[in-house]
Order: sequence, then structure tokens, then C-alpha cells
Amino acid sequence: MPYSILITHSMAAILWLMRIERELMRGAGPLAILQLLGRRAMYGYELIEALAKAGGGALNMGHSTLYPMLYNLEAKKLIRGTWEKADSGRDRKYYSLTAKGEKHLASTERQWKALLKAFRQLNILNLGVKER
Repeated sequence: MPYSILITHSMAAILWLMRIERELMRGAGPLAILQLLGRRAMYGYELIEALAKAGGGALNMGHSTLYPMLYNLEAKKLIRGTWEKADSGRDRKYYSLTAKGEKHLASTERQWKALLKAFRQLNILNLGVKER
């Protein structure tokens, strides 16, 4: 009996962590996408690779996560998608930041910077480093 309680408790903990990861990605993912698209137009697979590389794994996302975010950002008119023929001859949808997206990115960056500043003051991001 105690074994089944332990398994249930462990499963609940895993589900709780997965929920936190989803919630963090829901907030950080669009910002990361907008930031990348502010540099240059990119297609979906390029975004997936750039996020994985830049985030050291923390921003890894698959197609099933990326494309709903792209569709949402496009519906909000923060990004624009245009179909272009790639060098390989395939049609690819390239996404770029709109003027509205640039304003939103600037606003969101200010909010995240304020949050990160508060985290540093609470010693949340300075793990293992004591303040003087």
C-alpha cells in the first residue's frame, strides 16, 4: 500500500513540474520567438534550431509547441508569415516581426527585465552566490 502512495505522489510531482515548464514556456516562448524574428525573417525549423542553440536546451520546443505559438502571434498581428521558395525549391513560410510586434517586444522586454531584477534582489537567480 505505501508503495502505491509513493508512486502516486511521485507522479503528481512530475505532473506539477511539467505544468510549471508549460507555464514558463507559455510566457518565455513567444518572447524568444519575437526576439529572434526581430533579427531576421525565419521559417519554423530555423526557429526550432535557433531556440535550442541559444537557450542551451532551456528553450527547446518541437513543432507541436512552436506552430501554435506562431499561429497565435500571427493572429495577434505581431508577426507576418509569407511563403517563399527556398534554395532547395521547397516553399517555406518565413515569419517576420511587424511594427506592432516590435512595440510588443519592447514592452515585453521591459516587463521581463523588471521581473529578472526582482528575482536577483531576492537572490533567486544568484544560486550559490551570497549577497554582500
